[in-house]
Amino acid sequence: MSKKDVDGSGTRGVLFGAGGRFKGGTDPIMEKFNESISFDQRMWAEDIRGSIAYAKGIAKIGIISESERDSLVEGLEKVGTEWSEGKFEIKAGDEDIHTANERRLTEIVGPVGGKLHTGRSRNDQVATDTRLWTVAAERDILKDLSSLLTTGAEFSQEHIDVLMAGYTHLQPAQPIRFSHWLMSHMAPIMRDAERLKEMIPRCNRCPLGSGALAGNAFGVDREFLAEELGFEGVTPNSLDSVCDRDFVVEFLMWATLFCTHLSQFAEDLIVTNLLKGVVIHDAYATGSSLMPQKKNPDALELLRGKAGIVLGKAVGLTATLKGLPRAYNKDLQEDKVPLFECVDTVKDCIAIATGVVATLTPKPDYLLKALCPEMLATDLADYLVRKGVPFRETHHISGACVRLSEESDVSIDTLTLEQLQNIDARFEADVMDVWDYEVSVERKNSIGGTGKASVQKQIDDCIEFAKGL
Repeated sequence: MSKKDVDGSGTRGVLFGAGGRFKGGTDPIMEKFNESISFDQRMWAEDIRGSIAYAKGIAKIGIISESERDSLVEGLEKVGTEWSEGKFEIKAGDEDIHTANERRLTEIVGPVGGKLHTGRSRNDQVATDTRLWTVAAERDILKDLSSLLTTGAEFSQEHIDVLMAGYTHLQPAQPIRFSHWLMSHMAPIMRDAERLKEMIPRCNRCPLGSGALAGNAFGVDREFLAEELGFEGVTPNSLDSVCDRDFVVEFLMWATLFCTHLSQFAEDLIVTNLLKGVVIHDAYATGSSLMPQKKNPDALELLRGKAGIVLGKAVGLTATLKGLPRAYNKDLQEDKVPLFECVDTVKDCIAIATGVVATLTPKPDYLLKALCPEMLATDLADYLVRKGVPFRETHHISGACVRLSEESDVSIDTLTLEQLQNIDARFEADVMDVWDYEVSVERKNSIGGTGKASVQKQIDDCIEFAKGL
């Protein structure tokens, strides 16, 4: 493409108009390529808040008068009202949310609008907006997590007496409570909530007043700005302030791990649904365009699928940041779409998971059918341990009993006392009490175990934890 092929008919808007550094318009293709208003308008409220705080900040140090400050604040509030009422009109040249709001402000208040940006750069402005938006989103997600955890715990409480098969390697392992299984999926979500709470203070630091990179030339009080905006403090280095996107990456990586946990939960439910142990409510299932009998657990499959998409966004943005020099570079504009989309995805996934749990129907009879006496082989070994035999020895003895039942093609619980005593004479008549799933489950009563009292404590702790989110 030659110079004469470039169409410079695009507008540079209010920031870079005629008479400044540039003498012509932008290529319309470049204008489209460069703009971010199509997605960063989502931060309109944060941008208004930041500008109101900054107007107060520069008035505090005498850059503008009190009357000018009041005019700017009133004008910004009017711009905010237009956004909230859906009346804001985006015009050509509104490259991003910052230029759009400043352009509209100047239309409302006149030339004094041009004073608002004194000492401020879009570099510290967008960093401020994004941090404000992210903190609000993270706090909102914590509330959603509280609902999910409460729903899971209360559902577990309702079905605490139901037993099911526990698996390792997808092979029958030991009997457990259905509620213990469900709480095993609430436990990582509790850790996710803890991590998210720990992230907020790192994100909730104010970069406003850092300027383009070197700091604010007018001595604006950054601690005042932080207090006005509800931040917990200020960022310590202006160069880092304008290019730090750790808080975005941290959220994306958090979202990756959280969605991974939901994916594991979804896979477990899909398998249990396949075994008829639970019924997924029709509200979270779909049918087949060909096979009339099909009821597909699409909600769960999508929960499983979203984890990979979120991981891709985390890896993608991290790769974008990897080679960036100090300080701000336009590459950083690419943080918004993955951030916004991941927040939306996480909130949707939480809502779906909460709905699936709340409407789930366990089928105790089918869950019991999945239990098999061989799952009590460890209890058989423990029987001899309680008689003073070393576990490593009882493990082999119980294994021999399992082998005998397999070679005889009978269930292990049908072996006679005589057959058991032929393997080890220390077996006595009360060994037959071993073949009781409820007794087996109740023996696992240590903290975190599947005994009823232990599961009850897990439920109570989860409900109490959720209240604090």
